[in-house]
Amino acid sequence: MSESQRPLHVACPQCRKKVAWREDNPYRPFCSQRCRLLDLGAWADGSHRIAGEPAMDETEIDEMILRAERGLQDDGQE
Repeated sequence: MSESQRPLHVACPQCRKKVAWREDNPYRPFCSQRCRLLDLGAWADGSHRIAGEPAMDETEIDEMILRAERGLQDDGQE
């Protein structure tokens, strides 16, 4: 294998171990199924989050829909 054909190595997002980025690695970018499942669990329990505005709850969405159906603007004017 020549220098240009060597696979890219990346750090496992969970344990930081170097992993070859190859099609035959079913867990990429993770090094193992264990690291992949640990990462999935962190997303599921809320440990990993994407920063941004908080999501609206169902009550707020229902109120917004009712206002739109009645033709009211957000400031309460008709």
